[in-house]
Formats: sequence, C-alpha cells, structure tokens
Amino acid sequence: MTSIRASRHLTPLAKLRRFARPQPAVERCELCAASLPPEHEHLVEPVERRLLCACTACAILFPNQSATRYRRVPRRVEFLRAFRLGDLRWESLEIPIELAFFFESTSAGRVTAVYPSPAGPVESLLPFDAWAEVVAENPILREFEPDVEALLVHRAAAGRECYRVPIDECYRLVGLIRTHWQGFSGGRELEEETERFFEQLKARSC
Repeated sequence: MTSIRASRHLTPLAKLRRFARPQPAVERCELCAASLPPEHEHLVEPVERRLLCACTACAILFPNQSATRYRRVPRRVEFLRAFRLGDLRWESLEIPIELAFFFESTSAGRVTAVYPSPAGPVESLLPFDAWAEVVAENPILREFEPDVEALLVHRAAAGRECYRVPIDECYRLVGLIRTHWQGFSGGRELEEETERFFEQLKARSC
C-alpha cells in the first residue's frame, strides 16, 4: 500500500479531545448554562471545528444550513446498505485501519478523513482522485450536510458497514475507543464496546 500521508498537526482536532474523556456528571449548555440531560444536542463551530453541548432551546436557533457562527448537528442515522466501497477503493484512500469517518469541512475547503487511535482522533489526507471516485459510485454523499454529517465506515464488521451519521457520534466513538483501549491491540473489552456502539447505531437507523 502507498505510504500513509497522515497529518500529525491536530490543532483543530485537539479542540475535540474533551469528547474523548469522561464527562462531568452534570453538563451544561455552553450558550446559556442550562443543565443538560445525558442525551442532548450539539452545535458545530465550523471555523474552529469545535463541538459545543447545547440545550434544545439554544440548538433550534441554528439551522443546519445557516450562515451563522454555529450549525446544529442533526440526529439522523442511516445505515447505507447499498454503499459501494470495495477493498481496492478502500486501499486507495490510504487509511491505515478498518475504521474511519469522512466529512466535508467548509473551513478547510475539502473532505476530511479521521480515524480513531488510543491517543484520540488522527486526521489523514485523502487523495483527491480516490475520493472523487467514491463519490461517483455513491451519489448519496453529495446530500450530506457539510461539517455536521459524516460517512462512518466500519470494515472490521461482518458485511463491512457504512453509515450516514451526525458528526458528534463519530467523536463519541473516538472517545469510546480511547477510554477502553488496553494493551497493543485494544483488548476484548474494547471489541465488545465497539460492537455495542454499532448495534445501537443500526437500531437507530432510519
């Protein structure tokens, strides 16, 4: 396989690392300071590539396609049964593991690929032509909302699953992996937690 061209300058991603750590017992809306339930809304600040916790009252002020500073993260999850991504096409994307997510970053002006690691999210530079071919074979990718929706690929699963997901779910998975990783390969506990994450994701799928 061609050598991996992964960017280690993770300044924007570092701002998301708090999602990869245990959260306080009571979280608060980062706009109005209202207390939040465990399941709550998120906003994205595209320029800084930062996720914010928000109450519903604040979240609804920011439509997904708004030109405002923040964008509301949608809740839609879709299991993409017909998604086409064979072995050769995957290798052309130069992702070193079998789990990654892809989203259009308006601030970067390109599609960004991120994969989880024991240390947190790692960004990988996508070959432009290779990604263009993935889009040509899967036109649904043109419908994804920039900054707030992602293609999540789980090739370690039986059947090699692909999902359309909110971007916060991707970083929740990154946090899960960072929290439960043990030893060199991750360990059985991590495998079980990852399986449970995708089972719940598929159950939510529309």
